[in-house]
Amino acid sequence: MTGLIWRDVRSGYAGGGATLVVAFFLLVAILFPFAIGPDTALLARVGGGVIWAAALLAALMPVERLVAPDLEAGVLDQLAVRGGSMAAVAAAKTLAHWLAFAPPLMLASVIAGGLLHLSGATLLLVEAGLLLGTPGLAALAVATAALLAGARGAGAVAGLVMLPLAVPLLIFGAGAITGGAGGLKLLAATSLLLVAGAPFVAGAAMRSAME
Repeated sequence: MTGLIWRDVRSGYAGGGATLVVAFFLLVAILFPFAIGPDTALLARVGGGVIWAAALLAALMPVERLVAPDLEAGVLDQLAVRGGSMAAVAAAKTLAHWLAFAPPLMLASVIAGGLLHLSGATLLLVEAGLLLGTPGLAALAVATAALLAGARGAGAVAGLVMLPLAVPLLIFGAGAITGGAGGLKLLAATSLLLVAGAPFVAGAAMRSAME
């Protein structure tokens, strides 16, 4: 599984994948002030929610390449023949996806915080929330990728599947900015639930797709 994780992390950074995610994330942060106006107080008040919404969409971008290429290439079949658990494979892919998109996203959030006029204390809460919440986003992305593996137009459907399930993370992530430690605890609990449960859903979907 270590080899699978390392390979998926390299794949996530290869070809500018992480760069595209960060560029998309920052583009949302740049465009939002143009839409809402130059009111710095308003931007600071809603900026944390904007960062979370952008992070959710950024996590969704690479969904098509998380599972489908391995299914088409027979990699999943080889792992199954060797006795590998599909739930363990899904957990490894979740970790790899998190390593590929979360650290660059958290670094880019510092720039986004400046663009949205967030205070240092607010930015710290946003970063803590992303650290706790992005594993849940990664787990949801892998589960969505597994459910849609092999489906035509999976990229377009992925948003319809993943976004409603990610609403609790979005609510608790944005709420943690004003809720402090209590909000962070709710966010951590939701993210942990997704990380614990999503690999089993993804594993079952991958087994079904291989049949």
